[in-house]
Amino acid sequence: MQPIEIYTSPLCGFCHAAKRLLTSKGASFSEIDIARNPDRRPEMMKRAGGKHTVPQIFVGDTYVGGCDELYALERAGKLDPLLKG
Repeated sequence: MQPIEIYTSPLCGFCHAAKRLLTSKGASFSEIDIARNPDRRPEMMKRAGGKHTVPQIFVGDTYVGGCDELYALERAGKLDPLLKG
């Protein structure tokens, strides 16, 4: 599986939904909590093209986007191939 990074905050329902989907796929991920590590927010924004909301999800070298984009990939049958690389 590809390495996955997800920028989150603890009270974000979309973050929890994205993590649930990834977990259901058997995917492990590195979680970067920007509430606990606010110094990582500028890094997230730079990688995500200026977006400042969470979650922001990266699979390998691919920027997925947020929770809606992750679920759209799943509905289109494109998430599993992306996760496998």
